[in-house]
Amino acid sequence: MSTQRTTRTRRRGAVLTAAVLLGTATAAAGPATAAPRAPAPPPTATPQPPVQPACSAAYRITQKLEGGAVWNMCWRYNTDAGLTLDGVTYQAPGAAPVKVLTSARLAQIHVPYDDGVAEYDDLTGAGFGWGLQNLKAAECPGGTITTVKVPEVGQVKGLCTTTRARGHAYRMAADGGDKVYQVQGKDLLVYTVNKVGWYEYISEWRFSADGTIGANVGATGSLSPVDYNATDGRGWPIGKGARAYATSHAHNVFWKLDFGLDGSTKDRIEQFDSTVTAPPATGGGPTVKTKRTVVTKELAGDAKNMRWWRVVSGTGKNADGHARSYEIVPGHTDTHAGRGFTKHDVYFTQSRACEQFASNNIGNCGTNAGDSVDKWVNGETLTKPSVWVNIGFHHIARDEDQQPMPVHWQGFQLAPRDLTAMNPLTPADLASQNGQPDLGS
Repeated sequence: MSTQRTTRTRRRGAVLTAAVLLGTATAAAGPATAAPRAPAPPPTATPQPPVQPACSAAYRITQKLEGGAVWNMCWRYNTDAGLTLDGVTYQAPGAAPVKVLTSARLAQIHVPYDDGVAEYDDLTGAGFGWGLQNLKAAECPGGTITTVKVPEVGQVKGLCTTTRARGHAYRMAADGGDKVYQVQGKDLLVYTVNKVGWYEYISEWRFSADGTIGANVGATGSLSPVDYNATDGRGWPIGKGARAYATSHAHNVFWKLDFGLDGSTKDRIEQFDSTVTAPPATGGGPTVKTKRTVVTKELAGDAKNMRWWRVVSGTGKNADGHARSYEIVPGHTDTHAGRGFTKHDVYFTQSRACEQFASNNIGNCGTNAGDSVDKWVNGETLTKPSVWVNIGFHHIARDEDQQPMPVHWQGFQLAPRDLTAMNPLTPADLASQNGQPDLGS
């Protein structure tokens, strides 16, 4: 850890503080899901048996969603990283299952304060995993709360799996008549709440019937009561008049993803950049050209206008013969330039077991290896890439942040790109329209 970082510690119970010194442990128990009955797949689809993750029933999450799409995965709990999802598999209605993620989890919540005095690594330096909270039934509506065994803490009813409506999955009015094709979607939600100091983090994963995955962290709880000593420019008054200046700070949230699309480790990374050319003086419209670049070496990537990345399967193709892939779709982010590891939006590194956390890494990578993700981007060829996503939020407090503080969210999506040959929820009477659609449909 940098010698510049403060030794100020976050307030925790005595059991939590002692537990941080013990290291990492993993344990859990209890049923993981309760899957409601979903509509049958379209008549043209041939049902396929679901894939079973390589874990016991107590650690397995299985959910069928609208149209018959199925998500399968395993879960485990770690006292540094919190919830980890392994062996994530998506099965489109009537299709064979496709392996998507080998592993997915948080990789750090880095919280530097604007006054330069306080700076925290909430996962590996402030007891994130030991702060797992008991959930009430009202916090997991219609779902199942699973008990997690947290070392030095005990049994915590801390893992919620449920479904939640998300509105239209699609809508399309037919060209003739009053026929409307529409589906109201539901997401599988898997989440925990971890308390660190006065903040409480809702770590949420969303899985949609069309194959989309969402990763979000919501911060709530309370502003730190020991950080009300700021001035204009480094804080905001939330008491009467010019009083109680809450110190501004950042939440730099990192996730670590290992894909393994189609069960292979031969994924590749591609970057796409589009360039817009002004319209010619002689008339006509502006033109846009998109360039694809295969990322062969480790990369610290910066988001730009009309730039995006995808992870491409090295072995699997859809029914149209197109390589399956997932696009990384970042949400709004405030890039924090104060540390090397927070300067970039994505990192693609060669997978190594010791490279576990984006900052204050506790894996033993050897002498001079560096303890943050930016130090691991050193020109290695990517043959088995790990993906790190950094989404930042600069929190300038407001009166409405008290008391308690409303949830503020930050996160990203993984959008399927050519995972299936058509929309996996396509209704049966449109299933023949693959490619240019029929006129008058």
